[in-house]
Amino acid sequence: MAVPKKKTSKARRDKRRAQHGIEAPRVNVCPNCGQPTRPHHACPTCKTYRGRDIEPLSSAGR
Repeated sequence: MAVPKKKTSKARRDKRRAQHGIEAPRVNVCPNCGQPTRPHHACPTCKTYRGRDIEPLSSAGR
């Protein structure tokens, strides 16, 4: 089994963990109603996707 020969310093450990930060989700503007929406998702307020009206999925089919 591989065992490190030297202790990893706090500075080296924290430099590696600096890449793990949480970033805010990307947000676009709905062209129909102007509300913020997530990319590649239907608009939650006006229920449109790429300019077309959609019907929300019903949970009866599950």
